[in-house]
Amino acid sequence: MTTISTHVLDTARGRPAAGVPVALEMRDGDAFVPRGSATTDSDGRIARLTDGIEPGVYRLRFDTGSYFAATGTRGFYPYVDVVIDVRDGDAHYHVPLLLSPFGYATYRGS
Repeated sequence: MTTISTHVLDTARGRPAAGVPVALEMRDGDAFVPRGSATTDSDGRIARLTDGIEPGVYRLRFDTGSYFAATGTRGFYPYVDVVIDVRDGDAHYHVPLLLSPFGYATYRGS
């Protein structure tokens, strides 16, 4: 069963980003359809955004604006969208986000 997880690290504060809402959507033609959502825990993690997914193109939308507002930080990016291509129906996809108020980076983790 294919699963998607994430981990958000606030690189400006040097700690996990707790309380970041994340939505998972699947592309359907020209639109994206909701497939799951969760909020990062105290360690900045979401172990599973949904129970099993099929191959396709997915978008993880990180609501960084609400996180920055909750921490009293003025950020430049109200959302960070990461679009991934899920090809293997039996793989686990881990998508970390390294976040600061004026930049971000992501990669495929393990």
